[in-house]
Amino acid sequence: MDVVVSLAKRRGFVFPSSEIYGGMGGFWDYGPLGVELKNNVKAAWWRAMVQRRDDIVGLDAAIVMNPRVWEVSGHVGGFSDPMVDCRNCKLRFRADDLKGPPSEIACPNCGQRATLTEARQFNLMFKTHVGPMEESASVAYLRPETAQGIFVNFDNVATTTRRKLPFGIAQIGKSFRNEITPGNFIFRDREFEQMEMEFFVHPSEEDRWFAFWVEERLRWWTDEMGIAADRLRLRPHDPDELSHYSKQTTDVEYAFPMGWSELEGVADRTDYDLRAHAAGSGKALALFDEASGEHVTPFVIEPAMGVDRAVLTVLLDGYTEEQLEKEKRTVLRIRPSLAPIKAAVLPLLRNRPELVERARALTADLKARLAATYDDTASIGKLYRRQDEIGTPFCVTVDVDTLDDGAATIRERDSMTQERVALAAIPDRLAALIAGTTAWEGVPRQAASADDERNGG
Repeated sequence: MDVVVSLAKRRGFVFPSSEIYGGMGGFWDYGPLGVELKNNVKAAWWRAMVQRRDDIVGLDAAIVMNPRVWEVSGHVGGFSDPMVDCRNCKLRFRADDLKGPPSEIACPNCGQRATLTEARQFNLMFKTHVGPMEESASVAYLRPETAQGIFVNFDNVATTTRRKLPFGIAQIGKSFRNEITPGNFIFRDREFEQMEMEFFVHPSEEDRWFAFWVEERLRWWTDEMGIAADRLRLRPHDPDELSHYSKQTTDVEYAFPMGWSELEGVADRTDYDLRAHAAGSGKALALFDEASGEHVTPFVIEPAMGVDRAVLTVLLDGYTEEQLEKEKRTVLRIRPSLAPIKAAVLPLLRNRPELVERARALTADLKARLAATYDDTASIGKLYRRQDEIGTPFCVTVDVDTLDDGAATIRERDSMTQERVALAAIPDRLAALIAGTTAWEGVPRQAASADDERNGG
């Protein structure tokens, strides 16, 4: 984890928020590369959940909603974690992260024994006020999940889209939880982004759709995100750990450096939320089912995940170190579709204006099709290493032969093999490679170029 955290800071993926003032626990800023990676992860999820399916539509609900939403949903009264304090060092910890009774174990920070208080419940919602007066009537909350925005809009979406069961509503958005002990980099934050989908089904089809979405979400991580299958597993929740709204839940877990932990959860929320909001608002939240000839309150299957945790997983899973002849090469082996930069154009000699001109013109052509960059700030070997480390799948080298043959060398990140392609054909070639519609057919580099590669230039 420390190595990836260092890479993320050094290369501009993730910075501590407000770092010049000492930062703030549980809050992070995404740098130039990080915001691209994060957007690519969200785009991949949206394509899979909404754009490729006929039975799911999208939504973007407000972060601050009527406080009655959170009272009715059970969050005001029950969205809490057990917390303990250390009487010695004054730090606080989640009781369920500790092994054994708090009165018998050592403080995780200072190591003193018999200094932890008894556990008490701590509500995780951030409270705020709406309007000019800070009074009880103006109290509101920053949402701790995006799901409730979907539930309270169920009738609006079903009516305007004329949907019949089964169908889903998907949403990507910010959520806020006042976590007692945020940590493990961007694994557990206080401000984070979620990707949630509520799939509304007939109660009689609840188990079938639950099993479908568990398998479908696991498949997405391996087939579309490229995460190693041996680092993923499914873990059904035990009855005593189910959420108050859940009948059954299965997590997709990843083998993080700190151990197996939740990457995504698929929950069977039954009709808990729709019935609660129907009772609380007086608004009927049901659909007419033509097959049975009656109005039905749907059951809900919910795949939900955090964007930040997904970004962390992509970084951890892709991080690779390999030994070449004279140096260690660091490579971020991530899917081209996720890479912040798809192609880097590199002139072999930056003191040759004609090469720089060709390279910059090619960069401009590529930018019209994909995320590309130009770099001439180091030797070619060092430029390759820089792009390898940030996950750029292809580098294009414009060399002295380009002036004669009008072609450039495409170099693939993982294999370091090369392919000579005419300048005019390079945008189409790279677009096809990144989309996966054509295969890479590179050959080993020329001897002189291979020496530069192995020796970092």
